[in-house]
Amino acid sequence: MYSVRLSDIPRTISFRTGLMFLGLFLFSFLALFGYIYWQTTVYLRAEADAALHRQADNRSRLSSVDRLQEILVHNRQDADQRTPHSLFDAEGNHLAGAVKQLPDTKVFDRPSDYNWHKADDRHRPLRFMLHRLDDGNILMVAQDAHDIHEFNELLVRAMISGGVLLLLVGLVGSIALGYFARRRLDSLSHSISEIVKGDLSRRLPTRGNNDDVDRIAMVVNGMLDELERLMSEVKGVCDDIAHDLRTPLTRLMAGLERAQRRGVTADDYARTIDAALSEAGALLSTFRALLRISEIEDSARRSHFAPVDLNLVAADAAELFEPLAEERGISLTYAPSPNTPMISGDAQLLFDATCNLLDNAIKFSPDQGAVHLSISDGPEGVSLHVSDNGPGIAEAEREAVLRRLYRAEASRHTPGNGLGLSMVAAVARLHDMSLRIGDAQPGCLVELRLRPARG
Repeated sequence: MYSVRLSDIPRTISFRTGLMFLGLFLFSFLALFGYIYWQTTVYLRAEADAALHRQADNRSRLSSVDRLQEILVHNRQDADQRTPHSLFDAEGNHLAGAVKQLPDTKVFDRPSDYNWHKADDRHRPLRFMLHRLDDGNILMVAQDAHDIHEFNELLVRAMISGGVLLLLVGLVGSIALGYFARRRLDSLSHSISEIVKGDLSRRLPTRGNNDDVDRIAMVVNGMLDELERLMSEVKGVCDDIAHDLRTPLTRLMAGLERAQRRGVTADDYARTIDAALSEAGALLSTFRALLRISEIEDSARRSHFAPVDLNLVAADAAELFEPLAEERGISLTYAPSPNTPMISGDAQLLFDATCNLLDNAIKFSPDQGAVHLSISDGPEGVSLHVSDNGPGIAEAEREAVLRRLYRAEASRHTPGNGLGLSMVAAVARLHDMSLRIGDAQPGCLVELRLRPARG
């Protein structure tokens, strides 16, 4: 469990991203609500103004007597004075109606706002319009604007409260995002610190939801797998060099020291030199093989990839090793696969890998034995199989034999340097192929499989 300080949260990308989206949502919310407020206000004012124009038009069509009578009747019916109408003479003196004083504005036929001061000292907002009549009098029609103002205030309060709520929820959400992101990053940082300290078996934690952090963690974990493998191989190579190369170097030095200390004939010197050259040649062959594996593992070799027919590569390898198999009475059979698709790879490296597998199979098969080479193509991909009926490889050693210079106990006295399967493994990795060692019952089965590309 990792503790997260509050001061660490604002520095996280998730928190800042949350704040950015909060600002975007808040701006969108205010813009939307402002548009609704503006449209509602415009609509309500337009409706009120249209009603004022209709009332003024209706009143202006009446005669002076009927108009006065209509205004008196209207004011008696409008007890709450929601739509007060008044009549003034040309000088602005009150003639009839609830509003006793003419507003200061003298603009006619255009609605305006007016704060009506009533007799009971109460104020009421009015939306009114003045109209000049044919007889010179002034008609004032008005409508109570209290409901419009109240509705506008309600919209403003709703906008403010909604904005505050959105701000609070957004801040809490941003803090939560920052908190969980910080916890996850702390977990990753802790794992990386352990790896930096030397624990190469440690891996970055993943959640399995394949999000951005998971994908990066999986790529890093794959890199760590490869790094751990390389470090293990380096350690294994050092150990194996110290173990396997010590013997030929010891024999070489011992033979030279014997020739130096003893009085020997020219023939003895010649034999000693020949033995030393043979040992040195074997050592050079081992180091050349090591350099060859390093060259194969260089990803720059991928630039030389071209379409390769695996059937043709296997056929050439089988033809090359057929005479060696016949010398020992071993039956070497080859079964191609029809309609096998071309693969992308290095034909020479695939040929060398196949030759190494056939060389091992023939080397460890008994006389009059059998070696089988085949190509198959199925839903799981194109694969190459080499099987024999020799002693096979113990299950406990099937991973170890892929290490450089490693030799199983059963093959200690067999010629070789323990680098054949290491080279095959390097070729497989370069071509993204899987290498599997199994049991042929009896014997050993080696499979190189190229997984099909995902569509």
